[in-house]
Amino acid sequence: MNKVSKEKKDNPENPKESENLEMEEIKTISGKLSEMHSDIKKVMEYSNRLRFETALESSRQEYSHSLIIHLFEDIETGLEQNMVKKCPEKENCTSKFTDLLKHNGGLIRNKKVDEALISANRKKLDELKCEAPYRKCEQCFSEVLSLFIKQINLMHSMKIYKNNQEQKPNISALETGVVMSEILEPVSNKQRLEILKAVAFEPKSFSAFSKLTGLTAGNLLFHLQKLMDCELILQQHERGDYMITEKGFKILQGLNEIYFSLQYFPQQISHSNLLEESKKEELTDESKNYN
Repeated sequence: MNKVSKEKKDNPENPKESENLEMEEIKTISGKLSEMHSDIKKVMEYSNRLRFETALESSRQEYSHSLIIHLFEDIETGLEQNMVKKCPEKENCTSKFTDLLKHNGGLIRNKKVDEALISANRKKLDELKCEAPYRKCEQCFSEVLSLFIKQINLMHSMKIYKNNQEQKPNISALETGVVMSEILEPVSNKQRLEILKAVAFEPKSFSAFSKLTGLTAGNLLFHLQKLMDCELILQQHERGDYMITEKGFKILQGLNEIYFSLQYFPQQISHSNLLEESKKEELTDESKNYN
């Protein structure tokens, strides 16, 4: 390229051509900024998710610790009040029962309790019962079994234990009306979903929601009331801040899991690509027939 043509390229005489070049550069910069914004957003979402899961695990551990203290107190009180009072083996049996029940109750620290662990503890209880020397021992074992079952029921309610006899929920048993009215419909509105996201980590005020959504007071109140009626959020007290409920949290967590799972779902061939493939096959067939 000679010097004259280079100068023409660097300093185009046509103003329109110069303007077009500038527009192309602006579009390129805009595209790169958009990509950067998208990357930053993904990093922030991932960071928030990690922080949320860490806080959730910390809360779960604190909650489990409080429950264990209550369970151990329940063991001590139950055995003291309901075992046979006058028995030469009472001290020995109390020690064995306490160890067994504390070991079983301590399983609530786990995220998931395996059926094998519960079965092993049941077997130990049966072995102790077989060694019982007196007929009146039945009263003591009845109390131990009652405390044992209470612990199992607690694990069920915490969703950390499910025995092998329990079947997984059947999709055919899904109540579509309830799903629509109590799950999908409340979060089908963009503003309501934004509100639910906002209270996932901390309580928010009415004014904070107003800034977040840009809604008028009347419209915002309507959406807040909708979420409260469906028990996804609650107000701490009259004119107080709003916070998420357990139901609201579970729905938001479910949506989050679905969203992230779909981000890595393999993209299917688009309809246009299918049409192109179909045309190619037709042309190939025609060419074969011609030859």
